[in-house]
Amino acid sequence: MNIVIILIILLAGTFVTYFSGNKLASKVAILFSTLAAAFSIVLYLNYGALGTSFSIDWISNPNVSFSLKADGLAIAMVLLTTILLPIIILASHSRKFKNAKLLYSLVMFMGFSMTGVFLSSDALLYYVFWEMSLIPIYFIIVLWGNDEIVKRRKAAMTFFLFTFAGSLFMMGAIIYMYTKTGSFQLEAFYNANLSHTEQIWIFFAFFLAYAIKIPIFPFHTWQANVYQKAPAIGTMMLAGLMSKMGAYSVMRWQLPVTPYASQEFRSIILVLCIIGVVYGSIMALRQDDLKRFMAYASLSHVGFVAAGAYALTFDGLEGAVVLILAHGFGIVSLFYAVDVIQNRTNKLKISELGGLSSYSPKFTVAFFLSMLSSIGIPLTFNFVGEFTIMFGLYQVNLWYALFIGTALFLGAFFMLRMFQHVMLGEPYSQPIKDLSRCEITVFAIIVLVLLFFGVYTKPVSDLVSSSIGEIVMYINR
Repeated sequence: MNIVIILIILLAGTFVTYFSGNKLASKVAILFSTLAAAFSIVLYLNYGALGTSFSIDWISNPNVSFSLKADGLAIAMVLLTTILLPIIILASHSRKFKNAKLLYSLVMFMGFSMTGVFLSSDALLYYVFWEMSLIPIYFIIVLWGNDEIVKRRKAAMTFFLFTFAGSLFMMGAIIYMYTKTGSFQLEAFYNANLSHTEQIWIFFAFFLAYAIKIPIFPFHTWQANVYQKAPAIGTMMLAGLMSKMGAYSVMRWQLPVTPYASQEFRSIILVLCIIGVVYGSIMALRQDDLKRFMAYASLSHVGFVAAGAYALTFDGLEGAVVLILAHGFGIVSLFYAVDVIQNRTNKLKISELGGLSSYSPKFTVAFFLSMLSSIGIPLTFNFVGEFTIMFGLYQVNLWYALFIGTALFLGAFFMLRMFQHVMLGEPYSQPIKDLSRCEITVFAIIVLVLLFFGVYTKPVSDLVSSSIGEIVMYINR
């Protein structure tokens, strides 16, 4: 299957959604995003067959091509994006939005841009898709976010400037690599003959862009405020999908291109990642706002992902990919639970909530299962990723594994503490509705994914193993 079809479907869905009108926008977006997911599954089932790459000349001087390539790692990320996209849209289907056609078309365009990032094998094309993804989320936060318009604009501008500034360093590195290789192709970057000094500069130019996007401590300062101000659909896109662009890019574009610098600065980066994991856990404990709570919980989890990638071991990298997928589904489920609570009670402060389980047993079960996966209970998807990352870190240094392992305890503590305050105790002051059929469907799909791949992770491992092996080969050359 020609992989460009997935991009065409998402881009066509962007325009058709907008012109379908406000009443039909969400339904049209679900239709096109589901179609993209179906084609992504076909791509996975035919992995290794013809049609997993696409290239046409785009610009002659400099030499730029519209080049796409779908190896196991890229397919895993495309599957995550295209499967979560209709789930996220369905999760907001029952909500009433002003100018819904614009909102859902922006969501579709964001899905298109992120899919382009994961499939691009030309560095300039990759950069174009990377930057395009900023545009829709900026307007989603400003136009449909929470709080006053001035505060929404400030949060959106902070996010935009942070990520754009980091991307400029990456752009500089890409241009420099072109002057060295005469090509923007990924393979040319991998085989470039760079000195140690050149590798160090390029490593940190890429690192700034990715550390802000993931985010890695101390480049996280934009995150909590942006997650709090964004609407639920925007927060789910940010936490579930957009942060994964950075983690994927570390493995695809940074580590194999700068193997010496990656080895040289591994210890420093790992310390930052571990600090971020523990810091996120401690900050989550201090939050009273549910969205900020989940933002710091997400910071802790993506710190785990980054640590796995920068461990530079096969197990660490494989665990990072597994946790990317697990965290993508899990954090969407948790932020959706927060949206359900806000929709029912008009409250987000943990101190003002309690006893919701008395009126909503179905929601309680869904929230509890999502939370168990988040804290990495055995037989859940997160557990597989976290355990594999810890094993990869153990191969580097026992102390790294021990320190990051403390976050598992902290994670369980702050999530259970939050659940007790919000869901248990005396019945809430006013009865609330339990989950609707649509909401049950969203939670059921996500929970089934988290439990199924927690028990049987082999399909994921088989899909990405060859790509991870290639990355490790370039790192150790």
